[in-house]
Amino acid sequence: MKVLITGATGLIGTAITDLCFEKGISVNYLTTDKSKIKNETNYRGFYWEPKANKIDLNCFEGVTAIINLAGASIAKRWTKSYKNEILSSRVDSVNTLYNALKNLDLEESISFISASAIGIYPNSLPNFYTEEETEIDTSFLGDVTEIWEKEIDKFRSLKCSVTKIRVGLVLSSKGGALPNMANAVRRYIGASFGSGRQWQSWIHVNDLARMFLYVIENRLSGVYNGVAPNPVTNTKMVKELAKVLNRPLFLPNIPQFVMKFILGEMSYLLFVSQRVSSKKIEKKGFNFKYNNICRALENIYLKEVNEDNPDDVLAKEYV
Repeated sequence: MKVLITGATGLIGTAITDLCFEKGISVNYLTTDKSKIKNETNYRGFYWEPKANKIDLNCFEGVTAIINLAGASIAKRWTKSYKNEILSSRVDSVNTLYNALKNLDLEESISFISASAIGIYPNSLPNFYTEEETEIDTSFLGDVTEIWEKEIDKFRSLKCSVTKIRVGLVLSSKGGALPNMANAVRRYIGASFGSGRQWQSWIHVNDLARMFLYVIENRLSGVYNGVAPNPVTNTKMVKELAKVLNRPLFLPNIPQFVMKFILGEMSYLLFVSQRVSSKKIEKKGFNFKYNNICRALENIYLKEVNEDNPDDVLAKEYV
């Protein structure tokens, strides 16, 4: 088996790539940085430029599945220009892959598995969302994810099976939101945001990597939530992190207006509530190694669980 990955050196991509190597799966990857191109036996890089719809078609040689993780990070101040970049980076990447495949004579079906986001679900404290939900969050992230998924669906017109994995809060010590949260707790300035009652649907990065490959190996298609079985409130998340790091929490909750002053519109990420179900992928036979937040955080920060912990890196824009 050989897979083509966009975003292969990002947070999720690194974990997937490492797992591919463990399973003996060859990886082709696309990068916008020619200095990152490698040509090894089971790991080959190819140049692409999504903004210009350019791609090295050799990247598809022997590939039976494509994992799309490309997209500019949302963890950066949402200026008007950067909001355009968040959207265009996702749309341009998907369209470049689509236009390339459309003009290829595919002999066999290719599995197209793309990251999406639970940001598509409406902000709600009481609701528990499954993949069947049709209402879209009215935020910027809801708009972006809706457009992104519509672009992904175009692959259904090709000889491709299409899967969308709506990713939640990815837990890793080397990237994403968790290191910033941990640093605050270590410096005795950790605190919940707003009421602290907002739900955070999380997943350990290793479980997410396993989920992407599980979808490929079991030929699954459709929409699946990339979240662990037990979402927690923001207060629960912060308390469990403080417990693992052996730090006290004594500051009051941080009001929303304070974070909006500091972060602008991006502060929405800290206060939105999306409680999301993992039942669909579990019914397909996928088993999580990290079902609860305590075990996940202990594995990340205490290394008490005797298993491999792939080195992760902060997600980059396209590679």
